Amino acid sequence: MKYYNEILENDRTLDPEDWSKMRELGHRMIDDMMDYLQNIREQPVWRNIPENVKSFYNKDIPLEPQNIEDVYREFKEFILPYNKGNVHPRFWSWVEGNGTPFGVLADMLASAMNPNVTIGDHAAMYIDKQVIEWCKQMLNYPKAATGILVSGGSIANITALIVARNNLKDKNIRKDGIRAVTSQMVLYCSTETHSCIQKAAEVIGIGTNGVRKISVDDNYRINIAELKETIETDIAKGFRPFCVVGNAGTVNTGAIDDLEAIKEICNQYNLWFHVDGAFGALAKLAPEYAYSLKAIEQADSVAFDMHKWMYMPYEVGCTLIKDPEAHRSAYALIPNYLLHHERGLAAGPETNNNYGMELSRGFKALKVWMSLKEHGLKKYVALIRQNIAQSFYLGELIKENKELELLTPVTMNIVCYRFVKPGLTDEKLNILNKEILMTLQERGIASPSYTILNGKYSIRVANTNHRSRKKDFEILVEGTVKIGRELSESNQI
Repeated sequence: MKYYNEILENDRTLDPEDWSKMRELGHRMIDDMMDYLQNIREQPVWRNIPENVKSFYNKDIPLEPQNIEDVYREFKEFILPYNKGNVHPRFWSWVEGNGTPFGVLADMLASAMNPNVTIGDHAAMYIDKQVIEWCKQMLNYPKAATGILVSGGSIANITALIVARNNLKDKNIRKDGIRAVTSQMVLYCSTETHSCIQKAAEVIGIGTNGVRKISVDDNYRINIAELKETIETDIAKGFRPFCVVGNAGTVNTGAIDDLEAIKEICNQYNLWFHVDGAFGALAKLAPEYAYSLKAIEQADSVAFDMHKWMYMPYEVGCTLIKDPEAHRSAYALIPNYLLHHERGLAAGPETNNNYGMELSRGFKALKVWMSLKEHGLKKYVALIRQNIAQSFYLGELIKENKELELLTPVTMNIVCYRFVKPGLTDEKLNILNKEILMTLQERGIASPSYTILNGKYSIRVANTNHRSRKKDFEILVEGTVKIGRELSESNQI
């Protein structure tokens, strides 16, 4: 007991001893970050990290307190200059949004409140529910549907596929496990579907052999005739089809599958219809894509991200499930320590844990709530349309330049192209274009990403960037051609 008394006589806290000093530093941090974002266009898109800086990252854990001014100085010297770059106007790698200044402040407020948004009668729970309602309204999804905010598309998809797997009416997979289904369960998607769908199938026990990857047409959309034929073949072999995943914007080219045809097939064979709309589902807000994405309203589930085409700071994704009971029955588990009460903190909305895996969840809804209030949905629609128009403009610039080749038709916000030079084989062109891409990034000019289409290395622009302007795409084309000429004429390829 003496030991504990000695500890208790010297009570400690992680709050600052000098609140005024912390307040002053906090104000400076906000000013610095606002300057950083306001002037980001003047900076390179990306900087290579020098070896001496990388060595800084390998220091041992600090055992004693360090001065917060020194800690912040190290952040500004060793971390901030070597950011990924997705806040920059010429960042188009993978599919990543930029965030916003008000979103930064919203995340600060959420961190200061620091609620666990899973259970309890507190404001964050209600804001979380309201954001889910807004997500349903954006997609014109059924009002009775349920949903949950998650980290991003990968978890959003697996959250939905667990519900799809458990929805077999004649089996209790949640109780008996995947072995309750004696035949192989089968999921269908196109060869262009994001890899997270295969990962999800592996994690939920279906396995890679349970994923049928259907070929695509010339526009990279799933082959509907082959899909139907494959389902019928699997049924004839005694397999158990259970789900078809449709793409609302494929990761490689932005292609939109024929979702209406997929929905009809799912209805015919009593299969779960899931839409992976990681970024493309929100194109439904644009009048030009409302028809091709209308079938989302009929989907059994849809997954999408708001840190992509809603430009929210990382991270926030969403899963929506049309059947509330199917959703709840896949996850609900109420131990004694999570019982709902009539009054007090344990009252309030139903625990989010009954609709997903996580019992610890940050207040990610706040930045969505505050950002939508700041700008209004109509402005987001205008920016989505702007990104699409910019992508078509880039496609035209590429088609007008004899030294560039557009590798796929522009259908939404993704543009795939390469530099070409007569006399070079595809193998040589692949090497050349990979070098062009890396050089564009190393020089800080622009940061597109890459893919391989029909064996051709492609420079890939995925435009979910609210800071991009028309001139930025002209700079990209000029930089690609200039670097392509330099490399091809230097005999390095």
